Amino acid sequence: MSLTFAKLIMCKGNVPRELWVHAMMQAIWNVTKAGAIVALIAAGFVAISGPANFAHAAGAPVSDSDIGAKPGTSAYRLDTGDKVKVIVYGEDDLSGEFDVDGSGFVRLPLIGQVRAAGLSLKDFESAIEAKLAVGYLVNPKVSVAVSNYRPFTILGEVNKPGEYPYENGMTVLNAVALGGGYTYRADKDEVYIRRKGSSAEIKLPADDRTSVYPGDTVRVDERIF
Repeated sequence: MSLTFAKLIMCKGNVPRELWVHAMMQAIWNVTKAGAIVALIAAGFVAISGPANFAHAAGAPVSDSDIGAKPGTSAYRLDTGDKVKVIVYGEDDLSGEFDVDGSGFVRLPLIGQVRAAGLSLKDFESAIEAKLAVGYLVNPKVSVAVSNYRPFTILGEVNKPGEYPYENGMTVLNAVALGGGYTYRADKDEVYIRRKGSSAEIKLPADDRTSVYPGDTVRVDERIF
């Protein structure tokens, strides 16, 4: 484009004014058209890449609905594989540590099975108190805490894929380390996580900013290049 303009300027004195003006206007139009084509190509790239990728690249926060129930918060809900410590105040024989079984129930002394899966700790406490109050104890008081969280799973391009015990404060880097580290084919920049109870994976950075929660499935993909 700069060469065309240079030729026009050099030839200005050697061609009729009308021809020179026409050639100059044509050159300007060509430059404008080329700019429009570049803009259309850029717009097409944005459309193909999709808004999700740009939000991810910009470090946009992930919503609470995406990250699931954090351990140690009121949002956390019990499920199969969790172990709970139940304290019935004034009743040592009814207290202890119990597993949430494959059906989502906890078997407790005296009152038998109590549904736990899908309940918050507060809701589970209330369910136990309600059962104890029916013919067993007067105004029972119960406290429940998680003593061991359900395991997580790591799959894909790690040396030892499988299910591992969850550790408090776990990040993607901790999960990869438990899985024996990356294979040589692994994409070390991003991972795909499916939260417990969700059917969809979310793509997140593979670093210590990305938390792993109990019951998560972490998948390490192959790198493209």
